[in-house]
Amino acid sequence: MDQAESLKSLIRDVPDFPKPGITFKDFTPLLRDPSGLALAVELMANPFRGKSVDLVVGAESRGFIFGTALAQALACGFVPVRKPGKLPAKTVKLAYDLEYGSDHVEIHVDSISPGQRVVLVDDLLATGGTMEACCKLVAGLKGQIVGITMLIELGFLNGRRKLDGFGPIHTVLRY
Repeated sequence: MDQAESLKSLIRDVPDFPKPGITFKDFTPLLRDPSGLALAVELMANPFRGKSVDLVVGAESRGFIFGTALAQALACGFVPVRKPGKLPAKTVKLAYDLEYGSDHVEIHVDSISPGQRVVLVDDLLATGGTMEACCKLVAGLKGQIVGITMLIELGFLNGRRKLDGFGPIHTVLRY
C-alpha cells in the first residue's frame, strides 16, 4: 500500500450528512493523528517544492487547516479566501453557483501582488465551484497560479472540469 492509500484508513464515511443520500468524507480522524496529518501535508506540498511559491491561498474554512500548514512547509505566506463580511479591509468579491443555489467568496484586494506565485488549497474537490471562484479571485488580482492541491477528490462529481486552465491539479486521495 502506498503512502496516500494508507491515509484512507484515517478518513471516516458519515452517511446522510449533511443531507440524506450524501456520504460525507470526514477527515477529522486524520487531523488528530500526528503522523497522518504530517503525511497529508507533505503529500499535498511535495508537487510544489522548488517551484518558488510566494503564497498559499486557502478556501474557508477547511482550506485554512491545510493552507497554513502548506505555507509553512513551502516557506511562504498564507492568504485566506473567506465568506462575505469576514475580512476587515477592502475586498473583491465573486459569486459562484452551487448545486442548490449560489454563494460568494472574498479576498483582500492587497493580499496578492501582480506576478506572485500562488498555490491554492482546499480539503476537498467535489463539484469545483468554490475552487473555481478562488482561482478567479487570484487571477483577478494578477497572481500566477502555480497549481491547486486538495486532500480529497470526489472524482465522480467531475469538479476538475471547472478548473481547466488554472494550472495542474493535485489531489492526494481520490474516491
